[in-house]
Amino acid sequence: MPSVCLYLQTHQPYRLKNFSIFDIGQNHDYFDTPANKNYLERITRKSYLPTNKLLLELIRQHRGKFKVALGLSGVLLEQLEESFPAVIEGFQKLTATGCCEILGETYHHSLAYLYSPSEFQTQVAMHNRKIKKLFNIQPKVFRNTELMLNNQMAKQVEGMGYQGILGEGADYILGWRSPNFVYQAKDGGKTKLLLRNYQLSDNISFRFSCRDWNEWPLTAGKFAAWIKDNQGRGEVINLFMDYETFGEHQWEETGIFEFLKNLPGEILKYPENNFQNPAEVIKLYKPKAELDFPNIVTWADTERDLSAWLGNKMQQEALQKIYSLENAIKETKNKKLLNTWRKLQTSDHFYYMCVKWFADGDVHKYFSPYESPYDGYITFMNIFNDLKLQLK
Repeated sequence: MPSVCLYLQTHQPYRLKNFSIFDIGQNHDYFDTPANKNYLERITRKSYLPTNKLLLELIRQHRGKFKVALGLSGVLLEQLEESFPAVIEGFQKLTATGCCEILGETYHHSLAYLYSPSEFQTQVAMHNRKIKKLFNIQPKVFRNTELMLNNQMAKQVEGMGYQGILGEGADYILGWRSPNFVYQAKDGGKTKLLLRNYQLSDNISFRFSCRDWNEWPLTAGKFAAWIKDNQGRGEVINLFMDYETFGEHQWEETGIFEFLKNLPGEILKYPENNFQNPAEVIKLYKPKAELDFPNIVTWADTERDLSAWLGNKMQQEALQKIYSLENAIKETKNKKLLNTWRKLQTSDHFYYMCVKWFADGDVHKYFSPYESPYDGYITFMNIFNDLKLQLK
């Protein structure tokens, strides 16, 4: 009986202003409030509101047999609370059904795990408090930024009270094994691993509207048949993708909403299929084997590693610099400075500095507000130097 586990990551950063060298020491306003609000208005209209409405209709239509899990970054929730509370209300309606699980993560969608264990734990606790306040939910399963996972992380999140963690079903980790089972990490304690089936997930999130794809057009019936084909060759099909897949990355004109509308019914046509959320999968299935994640694995780009954020010297320097301020920032006990410093940790700022080309580069350029990665680096470092001056 293959269970389908649908997880949607929902996140938007606080984008930075065009902060020049002449602003250093003169202006401490780092974030582009009008641009952030305009972008969020667009994505709310195109994706968040219609997708929330459709997911709720599907849960009710299928009487709880359809389920979905969400990742909601703290920085996104802050922006929605301030400008688009109707989206928060939509998420609350989903969680009230009992069919929508929210996962734990870092509040600021950061790379803190790599640089500061104490800051990592603080941000996770901040996120838990926000989820408890807005949704009265205590997350049981963890998802680190961009599905970052290694053996040590699995062990650490177990100590933080989580029962499972999401990861990428990377071929170079799995080898001959399938991502369609529950696993455990080597020396990772009892934490269970749910690994993304990237081929099936990307068929929706990336290839859905590609007319030169040999499977185009993708219908719900065709996709459900692919799920059925895994019967006997797996226990859980983990479909992990961005929430913005629906309406933003794949526009309404592509037929993506019609696809989503029909998908649960087509999957549930086969009586051996069901939908389960991550915490339920962990209860239902025992680990099939132990996998070794000696290095960080992510869901980014073709390499499935950290190169999307740490692949060049600009990114490495910017990250090292911002975390070098940790002690000094915290010693000030200045809440505004601390909040600013944490917003500058959001991984998107470093993603924009990536200089990859070809297919991966196209993805980076799509998300970036800058003309070039170098503009992103210069803006960030100007802001860093101004923040450092404030500490003096």
